Amino acid sequence: MIDIPAHIRILATIKRGSVYYFKEDNFVSTEPHFFVVLNKNPKNNTVLILACATSQIEKRKEIARKLKFLEETLVEVSPSDFSFFTKSTLFDCNNVIEKSVQSLIDKLCNNCLEICSINMPENVVNSLIKGVLASSQVSEKNKKIMES
Repeated sequence: MIDIPAHIRILATIKRGSVYYFKEDNFVSTEPHFFVVLNKNPKNNTVLILACATSQIEKRKEIARKLKFLEETLVEVSPSDFSFFTKSTLFDCNNVIEKSVQSLIDKLCNNCLEICSINMPENVVNSLIKGVLASSQVSEKNKKIMES
């Protein structure tokens, strides 16, 4: 079996809708999460804008209600929409993660990241983008990065 270097594996797979599974160091949770790339042209950006999946749907919805976030900023995805999910999952588009491509490469080198073999379906990605653009919590800078 050929061992393909991590930087080539990331650069070969990264596009809008790519899904990566890893533990985010800035999260309280020690569990890994699924992250979806939202950048239109991630290979041309220094910063990746990632939407994070959570299985804590009701907790996240309650927080969003209390903070009066728009309904379209929460995107629920079922296992029938994305087969890597074992249960319904929620993306809170009010909280996106910024990562460099290099940080993903480093995580892959350290066996701390999995590249999902299928991308998030386009209709889900479009809902995520719509949610991020509707959010008052995401900076205009990140919205522009996502769109350029």
